[in-house]
Amino acid sequence: MADPSDLLIDRTLVLLRHSKAVQDESMPDFERPLADRGRADAAAAGRYLVAQGIDADLVLCSPSQRTRETWRFAAEAGAAATDVWYDRRIYNADADELLDVIHEAPTEARTVILVGHGPGVPWLADELALDGTSPERVELSQKYPTSGLAVLHLSCRWSDLGPDDADLISFVVPRG
Repeated sequence: MADPSDLLIDRTLVLLRHSKAVQDESMPDFERPLADRGRADAAAAGRYLVAQGIDADLVLCSPSQRTRETWRFAAEAGAAATDVWYDRRIYNADADELLDVIHEAPTEARTVILVGHGPGVPWLADELALDGTSPERVELSQKYPTSGLAVLHLSCRWSDLGPDDADLISFVVPRG
């Protein structure tokens, strides 16, 4: 049984939209790799995470080529994670489906990074962020481009996370 004091432990959720992928109509969407700019931007996202002191206990990543590469280039730039789970449900998921994946994060994980796709990642960030008036909050609800990264703070268990349960700490679009 989980420790009741676990409810009071601060957690960090990072929602990272994959970096810019090549636009090649001849290949399946799932297999599209990052473009040169996307590789540079993914590395910039990794450097941002390092600069903010964000080390993940768990990365939840779509298994598509561009999301796997986004995490790989971020990690090569210094972003750290204890464990990485590739979950097919993240690919083309809406906000509710992404939340279902996050609900399965281990209770002991304090920082989780989700690497996914639009429009699910932007929708989820918009749904979770409590403050609707900060400039960053307004920006993420209007445009959440590739490499967009929202850092959210919460005090509930992953399994209990729902709408308006998180504070938006920052929203940035790292560029290489």
